Amino acid sequence: MLKMGMKSDMNLLFSLQKNHVFLKFTLSFLLVGLIFHLFISDSFTFSSLFQSPSSSPLSNAIIAQSPLVSVQTNDSVEFQQNQTQPFYKDAVKCDLFVGEWVHDQSGPMYTKESCHVIEDHQNCMRNGRPDSGYLYWRWNPRSCDLPKFNAKKFLDLMRNKSLAFIGDSISRNHVQSLLCILSQVEPANEVYHDEEFRSKIWKFPSHNFTLSVIWTPFLVKADIFEDMNGVSSSEIQLYLDTLDNKWTNQYDNFDYVIMAGGKWFLKTAIYHENATIIGCHYCPRKNLTELGFEHAYHKALQQVFNFITSSNHKAIVFFRTTTPDHFENGEWFSGGYCNRTVPFKEEEHVDIKDVDSIMRGIEVEEFNKGHGANLKLLDTTYLSLLRPDGHPGPYREFHPFEKDMNVKIQNDCLHWCLPGPIDSWNDIVMEMLINNGI
Repeated sequence: MLKMGMKSDMNLLFSLQKNHVFLKFTLSFLLVGLIFHLFISDSFTFSSLFQSPSSSPLSNAIIAQSPLVSVQTNDSVEFQQNQTQPFYKDAVKCDLFVGEWVHDQSGPMYTKESCHVIEDHQNCMRNGRPDSGYLYWRWNPRSCDLPKFNAKKFLDLMRNKSLAFIGDSISRNHVQSLLCILSQVEPANEVYHDEEFRSKIWKFPSHNFTLSVIWTPFLVKADIFEDMNGVSSSEIQLYLDTLDNKWTNQYDNFDYVIMAGGKWFLKTAIYHENATIIGCHYCPRKNLTELGFEHAYHKALQQVFNFITSSNHKAIVFFRTTTPDHFENGEWFSGGYCNRTVPFKEEEHVDIKDVDSIMRGIEVEEFNKGHGANLKLLDTTYLSLLRPDGHPGPYREFHPFEKDMNVKIQNDCLHWCLPGPIDSWNDIVMEMLINNGI
């Protein structure tokens, strides 16, 4: 009985040993298969991020074209920090648009005293902003070095050439930043301005360099019924199949162009195509089809990029992506403010408003349809998102709290203080010019 029991135990042990060998073989086979599956799966997932969008809904198209963002369950989009590959077709030698703001003790290249073209609304130091820490940061791309803007070298590159900024007030904000930096080498002479001082031309005589800004907030033809304070007397009439000739008539004169669309597309507007009203955006009291700003922005950018890529004149065109605002606890008209004093860090989870995400998605999508080597993407959205501290806020007005510390002041959390974060946009432009051998 004991022998029988021992024999049974030995048979069981032998059986277990055989099963153990079989089990190890089976597990090894499964593990190899799993690794192979994961490798193939990961490769497919990574490459699928860079495919062109299909006819899926807009939100899906945005994600397909924009690997830096991911849609959350709430009404915001969070920029991811773990994807560094350039996602647009003509990427420069490194991705200049992913990185962080690092402390820079050297400070800005100009001051309110050394530059005299700063508009009052952006002259934060003159207007009494009490902190100055926002002046001591520079943009640092994660994958490469970004030299500071060299005004003398830039003017030498632009000798006998012309550069135009085309867009809304953010473009005017940008051109003032560039003017302030260049004026430290050679002051510019203003030779033209329109009636409202929105479009201007400057000359740098010793370099025969012409710098322009053309105010055209929609890039397409628009009838606008707003005064200088933004008070509207009627709906904007927007002609989606006709570009604004304020810039197209001058396009052949420009060697370089920096252009952008933007926030004006969020305004109430009536849309026209083929001399017919086709719908509107936010016009509830009109018996019109609500098409939404997305429709208009797609159409406008299609017109813009088709014009640029089909033109016989091959200016180098930088298209700048949308600039997010930083209003908190309200909007500009409802008590929103921006009182932060330091940038967001790269590792922080920073939410971008759904509207800004949609606009940038449209920009990247339409840009990627372009087929011109002369068309470059200036993707300032993410680096701008990290600078909630760089806006005038209440200091868009001269010493707003001088008489009453509790007075309610309309904040500006969209435009940028000068000097300020927008100066780094010029660092990127110059680096793109140099790296692309333009």
